[in-house]
Amino acid sequence: MPEKETLERARRDKAEGKSPSTQAGEFVREEIHHVREGKHGARSTKQAIAIGLSKARRAGVRIPAKGKSAKTKSSSTRRRARRPSAKRSRAVRRALKREPHRTVSRKALSRFARAAARRRSPSSRRAAARKAARTRKRTGR
Repeated sequence: MPEKETLERARRDKAEGKSPSTQAGEFVREEIHHVREGKHGARSTKQAIAIGLSKARRAGVRIPAKGKSAKTKSSSTRRRARRPSAKRSRAVRRALKREPHRTVSRKALSRFARAAARRRSPSSRRAAARKAARTRKRTGR
């Protein structure tokens, strides 16, 4: 279950009209903090991010499911994935506890972000940079 603070931050992002990916980012951020503080580990950086996105979907953030299921996505995700059985929940937690914590180090996250950026076209990267500059929060004005 996501922390109350994370849910509030995501709600605030939604109220401010920010994109679903920004709202989901709050849950990913929380997951990274959990791994860093030793709550559990992750096999890879991608897994840590996937766990955060899954939590976001369960909390009602409208991000599409990856792959074929994205086309047939219904609003039942939240209802269907509300609460796994105690046995499954315990098994998942135990498995994650055995995983490494270095997967969300600054170095690992940087490597992941650079690889993700390399998969995008130069024009796509440029458009993202322009949008970031346009929507950047300016202080001291």
